[in-house]
Amino acid sequence: MPTGYISIGSNIERELHIPASIKALTKHFGQLTLSSIYETDAVGFTGDPFYNLVAAFDSQSDINTIMDILRQIELDNGRNRECKKFSARTLDLDLILYGDHIINEGRIQIPRDEIERYAFVLEPLAEIAGHLQHPVTGRRYAEMWADFDKTGLMQHRINPAW
Repeated sequence: MPTGYISIGSNIERELHIPASIKALTKHFGQLTLSSIYETDAVGFTGDPFYNLVAAFDSQSDINTIMDILRQIELDNGRNRECKKFSARTLDLDLILYGDHIINEGRIQIPRDEIERYAFVLEPLAEIAGHLQHPVTGRRYAEMWADFDKTGLMQHRINPAW
């Protein structure tokens, strides 16, 4: 059974939308493995800081079904699909890995290139799956995080009250 990894982020009412997304993901996929939650400065635009984490789940579902579920959870949490790529959002759910699948078709890119580009994806992924290897590069996520350029990085673990 493949393990999927979802990058979760919010910077609008994040104390509401992050727990709501975890509850909805658990309803759809069962038991989740969650990384710590990280507070991260907005990347690519000026805005409030994000809460980011990665959730892992096991599933037999096909990728399109998973993507549809994630999109519906975003919409249920007030996500505006008309917003720019780099903008404030109530909830962003991205399937970043699904087993060893390598797919680049239309809106589906697995593994997501954000893994290698953004600390807010790589650090929580390395926390819960550091021993695993990237299906394209073959590098372990813990190694990728250790080598990541952290110059000027404004990201830290938090312990939210919920």
